[in-house]
Amino acid sequence: MEKKKNYHILVLNGPNLNLLGIREPKKYGYHSLNEIIQILTKEAKKKYCKLSHFQSNAEYKLINYLITYKNYFDYIIFNPASFTHTSIALRDTLLAINIPFIELHITNIYNRESFRKKSFFSDISSGIIIGLGTDGYILSLKFILKKLLN
Repeated sequence: MEKKKNYHILVLNGPNLNLLGIREPKKYGYHSLNEIIQILTKEAKKKYCKLSHFQSNAEYKLINYLITYKNYFDYIIFNPASFTHTSIALRDTLLAINIPFIELHITNIYNRESFRKKSFFSDISSGIIIGLGTDGYILSLKFILKKLLN
């Protein structure tokens, strides 16, 4: 009998997401990033999947992390935060490493300032979850688990 693959999912978060629960909680929610990652880790373990997390406020650190660990991950939940609208370098990295990802936004970027309406990632993502608060993380994970395990 063939052994099933143990899938590895990365949750990658951009600038200021380390301030979740503190920064404008009415807009971004009351859960800290650590609490969200704990919930996701438990859900992933139930399906015998591994979950890793990396957050940085520095674009180059996100890029270096993706390049360094590109062979470890099967899928990515990616909240690029403000890099959504500015980072061609991160886009190029995601294209280069060729790992499928869900683009995630806690707030509805189309309900905000006009400069936030353009994403450098939407057209290369497997899907986009926008404006569902921090619940978007668990919804992303559920989609990915269903896709990987079925």
